[in-house]
Amino acid sequence: MSWPESAAAPDRLNIASVVDQVYTAIRDRITSGSLARGARVHQEDLAEELGVSRTPVREALRRLAAEGLVEMRTNRGARVADVDRAGMRVSYEARTVIEPGAARLAAGQRLEEPLARMRAAVGAQRRSLRNVRRSFEANREFHLALAAASGNEFLSQFAERLWVARIGETIYERQVETQERMLLDVREHEQILEAIEAGDGRRAESLTRRHIADAMKRSLDVLGE
Repeated sequence: MSWPESAAAPDRLNIASVVDQVYTAIRDRITSGSLARGARVHQEDLAEELGVSRTPVREALRRLAAEGLVEMRTNRGARVADVDRAGMRVSYEARTVIEPGAARLAAGQRLEEPLARMRAAVGAQRRSLRNVRRSFEANREFHLALAAASGNEFLSQFAERLWVARIGETIYERQVETQERMLLDVREHEQILEAIEAGDGRRAESLTRRHIADAMKRSLDVLGE
């Protein structure tokens, strides 16, 4: 159905539903870590904070549960899903498929905006060696920017879906990531970025695969304790 140029389409076509907005707000809290893995989600508090009733909060939580980000427990409310050893393994396996290929594509594209994001993330990492949380956030941003640098929106969406669960945060939280180890990560990120900026797709792909495989081993070793 088309609308005359002088007439506007109904407002409901231009406004996101309340559930969509609540879903985005809660998802952002999970992504940022303000709702930590394993934390209980208090529906009443969220409803009051967001200025909505509990109904859209419940619907948003059901959607997040379907995505594996929230666990709905009968008579026990909702909790942010944690990543166990099996979940960590499959997440890293997916990253091993997605990110090296994204790095190879990025070397062919050399898109300035995501490359600038990668450079900024490396700089943030260098400045955050004494702050585990900020270092993790900078690490996460580097890898999301890497996926975006591929120029492929599907790869970028897949990477965002994986990282929303904050995979790899465990090795930061448990202080396995020493300043020396974090500095080594920075150097590996710099090497990946340099290969992409030089247009060397094969090297960028190889460096990224090795980098992720090493992070996977460290994460699984921690969860296997």
